[in-house]
Amino acid sequence: MGTSAALAITQGSLESNYRLGSGDKILINVYGEDDLTVETQLSDSGLVNYPFLGELKVNGMTVAELEARIHQGLKGDYLVNPNVHVSILEYRPFYIHGEVEKPGGYPYQPGLTVSKAAALAQGFTERASESKIFVVRGDDPSQTPEKVSLNAQLRPGDVITVEQSFF
Repeated sequence: MGTSAALAITQGSLESNYRLGSGDKILINVYGEDDLTVETQLSDSGLVNYPFLGELKVNGMTVAELEARIHQGLKGDYLVNPNVHVSILEYRPFYIHGEVEKPGGYPYQPGLTVSKAAALAQGFTERASESKIFVVRGDDPSQTPEKVSLNAQLRPGDVITVEQSFF
């Protein structure tokens, strides 16, 4: 097929089964076709607009699946065998709230742990319980919050809640 299944990311590597979602910023490149190189951010509804193919719903796709979708869409009518490469420029943010100094959304970085996320939020308040931290995974916001430790790995779109300690 000629598409790359590897997930190339300038900030490092994340698992190849990462699913694209609203807020992710991606670069779509077709080798030798400068007019088909597009840098875009997924809309709230998970759409991107791409030349000749129009609006594509890419929410929930892996990078490899998106490469294959664009390859198939361009093959034949426009190009003989397009070499499509998609890379993630920025992941969607993660969110942290509760007993941290600066709750809010922050840019996700590969290798992010709960401890590092708390540091980005200016640390825990003095009322924080470091043993009562819960995460709702960004890929399934309807799930039950999962209790996690400070060294738990986070993913883009995760929502972290730091609960109050009861003295």
